[in-house]
Amino acid sequence: MLFGRRHKNPIRIATKDVAQWKYATCGYCSVGCSIEVGVDAHGTPVTTRGVGGADVNRGKLCIKGLTQAQIFAAPGRGGAPKVRDRTFEDWRRTDWDAALDRVADGLRRVQARHGRDSVAVISTGQIMTEEFYTLGKLVRGVIGTNNYDGNTTLCMASAVSGYKRSFGSDGPPGCYGDFDHTECLLAFGSNLPEQHPIIYWRLKEALEKRRFPVVVVDPRVTMFAQLADIHLPVTPGTDLVLLNSLCHVILEESLHDEAYVRAHTNGFEEFADTVAAYDPTSAARICGIDEDTIRTVARLYGKADAAMSIWTMGINQSTHGSDGVCAINNLNLVTGNVGKPGGTSLSITGQCNAMGTREWSSCSGLPGYRQLENPAHREEVASFWNIDPAFFPKARGLFQTDIFPAIETGQVKALWVIGTNPMTSMPNTPRIRNTLRKLEFCVVQDAYEDVETADYAHVYLPASVWAEKEGCFTNTERRVNLTRAVTAPFADSKPDHWIFTALARRWPSAATMPWPETPEATFEEMKRLSKGRGRNLDISGMTYDAIEAARGIQWPMREGDTDGAPRLYTDGVFAFPDGKAKLLALPYVENNERPDDEFPFWLNSGRVVEHFHTRTKTGKVGDCNKHSPTPYMEMNPDAAEALGVAHMGYARLVSRRGDAVVMVQRTQRVPNDMVFVPFHFHECVNRLTLGLLDPHSRQPAFKQCAVRIEPADQREAARWNAGMRTF
Repeated sequence: MLFGRRHKNPIRIATKDVAQWKYATCGYCSVGCSIEVGVDAHGTPVTTRGVGGADVNRGKLCIKGLTQAQIFAAPGRGGAPKVRDRTFEDWRRTDWDAALDRVADGLRRVQARHGRDSVAVISTGQIMTEEFYTLGKLVRGVIGTNNYDGNTTLCMASAVSGYKRSFGSDGPPGCYGDFDHTECLLAFGSNLPEQHPIIYWRLKEALEKRRFPVVVVDPRVTMFAQLADIHLPVTPGTDLVLLNSLCHVILEESLHDEAYVRAHTNGFEEFADTVAAYDPTSAARICGIDEDTIRTVARLYGKADAAMSIWTMGINQSTHGSDGVCAINNLNLVTGNVGKPGGTSLSITGQCNAMGTREWSSCSGLPGYRQLENPAHREEVASFWNIDPAFFPKARGLFQTDIFPAIETGQVKALWVIGTNPMTSMPNTPRIRNTLRKLEFCVVQDAYEDVETADYAHVYLPASVWAEKEGCFTNTERRVNLTRAVTAPFADSKPDHWIFTALARRWPSAATMPWPETPEATFEEMKRLSKGRGRNLDISGMTYDAIEAARGIQWPMREGDTDGAPRLYTDGVFAFPDGKAKLLALPYVENNERPDDEFPFWLNSGRVVEHFHTRTKTGKVGDCNKHSPTPYMEMNPDAAEALGVAHMGYARLVSRRGDAVVMVQRTQRVPNDMVFVPFHFHECVNRLTLGLLDPHSRQPAFKQCAVRIEPADQREAARWNAGMRTF
């Protein structure tokens, strides 16, 4: 089809002749959209579409899902294994046997010299659940290092920690269907229209059927805040103060569910004593929300027959992230809003299979939410894998954010990085660059050979991407959904399941363990391991065919069940030994970096709808990249005017850790003392971020740090960008 003048640069739109549609689950965020990939007569993916019969997205996709067919042949795909020596001279292509031999020999050599835990492994939230399970078996049962974690520590660790501290186990207790039943929604640090557009569409659909108040807590006037009934522009990092004050009002005015608290919780007296100090007048001075508004929101929530809270990174990525999640759980426990339609604490997860790594990767414990600290759990898994339970450590090792300091001190000598890119995703980029240079041996396994962390690797293993392989993802509402392999792996790349299994065979000790050849056979093994009395994470009633037919099934679905369970804790029984949840006393302690005379602005960060994480994929998709091609900064017009910073001009951001030059957008979406930068542009934001950690979850405080702003001109911006290309 042609548009424009006959002989002047006509625009050509591909006809996209689809010969067959193949079923998959979207490989970007955690919403879990059912998607079909259209392939042409040659088997090449050419387009995608939403699946109309799927409960999650009901035929809809966001721009990332609609353009996902473009990632298969995007620039930078790795086509063959590569190796090089410690001098980091040019890469040499090699075959898989030689590359895997090099990996196994390198890891064993380091362990022989420095001990088992001198090797660290960091995985992702974007491979299949069956691959996570196989990797966990390899790391925990064969390699034996205890320094093993996923990059979900950077996004969901505080939610995991908060669920465990409040309910005794990880696992979001609610579902998207709760929008259809709630009478009040409280959203913390969540910009749904840009972060998770399909969940936002589900919310809008519910609001069209019946009105209920929507309250958005966010320092910035996000798109979601503009559409809310009430926007609470909280001072960064003080959500805990606001939540304690809401609970103060609810208890003071007897709006809590006393019968539920008495029957299903412990710790009420200490909790009540703590929140008594957070009267709205005192809290307002800290969190920046006036006392009348605090009382209004507390009454809306406390008087609703069903009320729900959702949150994303605005809560999690804080030095108080885990406490913030527990405080949200407190709010819902005291009002009886857990385990019932419309009443829940629902974390909105970031990556497509962050839930899968939480459930089955063994990063923080053992498969199926089992704990290394529990001797019965160690015995159970060791027997199932046919290994000695003494091989397991008795507590989890270092988190990802602690692994890098351990490299600096020499505790960790070798690093295997799988499907993540710490050179772009970790805070304080200059420090991470220097840290990676200290490694004796580094392996990067990724679908893209141009990831920045590969600059510090000795072996590169090219992995297949998304729907070049088969397996399951688990979404935010615990829905297990399936991806079929829609096309052959690119060049000589291999599915991660194949890589992990082939590598395991390099260790003689793996010979006695089961290593299923296919993802589906691995899923059947996981089903057997998931069984157990009182276990929530039970998938024994699922099969691949049943999952595809249902367009996803929520766990628990036990053997003999006809369907999955939309909610957890419906009976009021929690995962602690006594069956009761914990109301936690959570005093607020100010420990963030705050603006001062030298660095007078808060730096905030977040998502835009066109991009995913650090743009490893979307940055190479033309239809995404052209709408958001460059870093920029939102700045209040009055603050910009005072500093002489022009709209669409340039400015230099400077923190105590580094600097960056960005284009400026003047906007009233941010207050006078704050700027906002999308975090997808790693060459900007993570050169500045702080990296202070939550004490419980070890998650970085990406959202709160202080910067100053200096005008810059276009020539300086050009020099900066040229320098970043060689960074």
